[in-house]
Amino acid sequence: MGTPVSAGALVTVSGVSFGYDGKPVLLDVDYAVQPAEFTGIVGPSGSGKTSLLKVLLGTVTPQRGTVHRQPGVAVSYVPQLETVNWNFPVTVAECVLMSRSTRRLLPWATPAEKLEVAALLERLGIGELGRRHIRELSGGQQQRMFIARALLRRPRLLLMDEPTSGVDIGTRHEVLHLLGDLNRDGLAIVLTTHDLNGMAAHLPHLVALQRRVIAAGPPSEVIVPDVLEQTFGARMEVLQHLGMPVVVDTGEPVRLQPVAG
Repeated sequence: MGTPVSAGALVTVSGVSFGYDGKPVLLDVDYAVQPAEFTGIVGPSGSGKTSLLKVLLGTVTPQRGTVHRQPGVAVSYVPQLETVNWNFPVTVAECVLMSRSTRRLLPWATPAEKLEVAALLERLGIGELGRRHIRELSGGQQQRMFIARALLRRPRLLLMDEPTSGVDIGTRHEVLHLLGDLNRDGLAIVLTTHDLNGMAAHLPHLVALQRRVIAAGPPSEVIVPDVLEQTFGARMEVLQHLGMPVVVDTGEPVRLQPVAG
């Protein structure tokens, strides 16, 4: 049985299966995004994390199951920074303005839109960088620019694919702090990550994904040896440090059981 559609949920995924060229990526996934939630989807490469974001966004259609979106709910998406062409000839402000509603008829930005972009960049701490070329930004500044681009569409749900992949510890904390502030303002955030200690342990809610949802709940219920073994295919120890779970990879591989389609 799938997840029943909740009247309050922003997006409900019920019994969803999806794949590419006959190869299953998601199998019978049930998940509901609640207003103002802050969730991390954890799992190794190939576990279906990005595909689940695309299902939530509506850019792919499941082969089985249903996706129900609350009418009128705007959803924005921030891709992995590694997928961006940083040599594209555009400034920070111009990149943000590209996310204007497609219903706009004018090809140029209005004064009001330019003011809104300037206010967003200022709010995110990069107000002085609007005229800079996007390749001149640091990793944290790049992420802030794309968050501003997403926020210009005034979403209630923000989807982010590996927002701290390839960044240093300082930038990771910077991004986490920023996302926490946005979430406290009422924005629902769902992100993917494979960083259990640096990212996932600091989020209030997690979903462990290995084509199916293995577990969902607070870190104390998801970052546990049995769930991690099923999700990552390796035995891991979980220690407690200052009230936070810390994962130690023992290096012992585990043979995952085939998942029936």
